[in-house]
Amino acid sequence: MPFHHLSLTLVRIVSTSNESPPPVEQPLGAYPPVGYRPAVASVPTEIDPNNPPWGVVAGILTFVGSIVLLILMGLLFVIPAIPNNIKGDPAKITQFVSTDKTAILLQILSTIPAHLLTLGIIWAVVTRFGKRPFWKSLGWSWSKRVGFWKTAGLAVALFLVGLAIGKLVKGQPTDIDQMVDSSTASRYALAFIAGISAPFIEELVFRGVLYSALQKTLGIVWAVAAVSILFALVHVLEYRNNVGVILVISILSLSLTLLRAYSGRLLPCYIVHLIFNGITAIYIIVEPYLPHSAPDLEHKAPALIMLARSVRTLI
Repeated sequence: MPFHHLSLTLVRIVSTSNESPPPVEQPLGAYPPVGYRPAVASVPTEIDPNNPPWGVVAGILTFVGSIVLLILMGLLFVIPAIPNNIKGDPAKITQFVSTDKTAILLQILSTIPAHLLTLGIIWAVVTRFGKRPFWKSLGWSWSKRVGFWKTAGLAVALFLVGLAIGKLVKGQPTDIDQMVDSSTASRYALAFIAGISAPFIEELVFRGVLYSALQKTLGIVWAVAAVSILFALVHVLEYRNNVGVILVISILSLSLTLLRAYSGRLLPCYIVHLIFNGITAIYIIVEPYLPHSAPDLEHKAPALIMLARSVRTLI
């Protein structure tokens, strides 16, 4: 073979070895080729507190759990304090629980661990044990419709309405009145729970977890009605001797739930509840230092006496 023919043959062999092999068709049902990446559907990241991932069952169980915890913690705190000589006598036990200073203080203090455990349940439901954000899921932010000053004004207005109702509708002393008058320790403990703990936990339960679930399933009207009634019923037992206070609590409940529906957020409801209860808590603390004993105070400052008596009906 001549030299130039040998050279051409070698060039053809080298060029052929450098070419890519022809693609091989994949049979049906075979694995995808190397480097293949399937399209991933986009997942919405926006969190809507009015369309929560939890349902009605979780909302109702959270509500029921908060009530059960209050009862259980109260029993766990009070039962050890009951004297042995009255155990087995329901009438004497009832009298002891409602009149003994230590028993009353223990009942108030039992609310704190009950609220902490309730907060744990709320966290588990809302975040699904840490898989979702807590505050955003609940709507813990301001709304474009409602800001701080509107909520503060609404809280003061509701409190003034409560004062007017307390003046017009008379009633007997409530269980809360007896707790406040039992001891100084009970007074301060109740002021703390009424002013700080109760507004926070109650709003998370009623207008946070429960309302959101009911609104998603039943609609706004039924959700507002159900939550407003449940919130009022829970407080009826404490204020059963005073129709005026029950009426005030019912108005407060309806106003807070309507605010939740109107704003679409939970934070405005909490601020209104916090200010409303905060005014009452301040009065609980300062009441012993007010000059109620002055014989002519009724004539010198009738407005102050009316205000003090009206506020007292709200605690």
